[in-house]
Amino acid sequence: MKDIPGAFDSLPLIDIGGLASTNATIHGKIADEIGLAGREIGFFRIMGHGIDLALVERAYQMAEQFFALPDPIKRRYYIGLSTNHRGYVPFTEKGDYPDEMNRSYEAFDLGLDLPPDDPDFLAGNRLLGPNVWPCISGFQNTISEYYKQISALGRLICSTLELHLGLVPGTMTDRMTKPISQLRLLHYMRQNNEVDVKSVNMGAHTDYECLTLLHTRNAGLQVMNTDDRWIDVPVDPRVFVVNIGDMLEAWTNGLLRSTPHRVLNLSPERFSMPYFVAANYDTMISPFPELIGRGEQSRYEPFKAGVHLERMLVRDFPYLRNQTQCETTAGKSDQATSIKNPFETRMNRSAR
Repeated sequence: MKDIPGAFDSLPLIDIGGLASTNATIHGKIADEIGLAGREIGFFRIMGHGIDLALVERAYQMAEQFFALPDPIKRRYYIGLSTNHRGYVPFTEKGDYPDEMNRSYEAFDLGLDLPPDDPDFLAGNRLLGPNVWPCISGFQNTISEYYKQISALGRLICSTLELHLGLVPGTMTDRMTKPISQLRLLHYMRQNNEVDVKSVNMGAHTDYECLTLLHTRNAGLQVMNTDDRWIDVPVDPRVFVVNIGDMLEAWTNGLLRSTPHRVLNLSPERFSMPYFVAANYDTMISPFPELIGRGEQSRYEPFKAGVHLERMLVRDFPYLRNQTQCETTAGKSDQATSIKNPFETRMNRSAR
């Protein structure tokens, strides 16, 4: 790693297996490794995570089975038919990323699976409630177990960061008891046989939540460093890639970095499974007082976690934009389209 924070050439690989021990010294060492990577890069890779790799492979198999279905069947689970943003995201749902070229990916979005009588769901919350489950043998059981294991790993990383930052245990994780965390099953397709390094299948963006835990089996993910260079993330099915998101950058008053990243069209077909660790919907995200240095001020205006995520999703999903426009016309606007995302200003830099 270079001396200039953020001017990195590779991502560190951190063995977190020692977190399963009761040795406080080992815990502190791992916490500081993770914290340093979060401060200087905003991205790192972890091994010794305890996730069953056989389960990971079964989850991929379930995703492959779903995406191989005929389009009319997949559209029975179209996310626009859901009231809480769950289900199939077709190729036609395009976000607003100006650098995307030859964009071609579909997804299946899930979250914390709540019962149909959940009060937040019944009250119309767009991010909480039951999942949509395809009629594929083993899909619900497999993906539910994967969600359980990956969400536990996300909480472990967050509690480890609490240790590094000197926060009281639970400072973050106590605000993740009913989180708006999402799991995406992603299927990228390249439409031709040409490989163009400028062909971006998912444009440069930051992640909106606290952390992202990503498993991928194919090349294509790149991270931007402070030299405006794109760094390739190596592929290793034994590890998870972890990155800091907007909410955690704001919570730490910028100590941890929400770093831009993108996906290139390098493979004819690519699958990945990002899990986005988030806080509870009503959590107010503002810098923890303990992390504001003497003589310093908060660098971030407070925002509600659910509102931030919902408004960013409105920007990224045409069906939500259409719904919001209809609500605006009907006098029910939640002003979702007026928000500015301060975490994306750095992406206006030229990247090569």
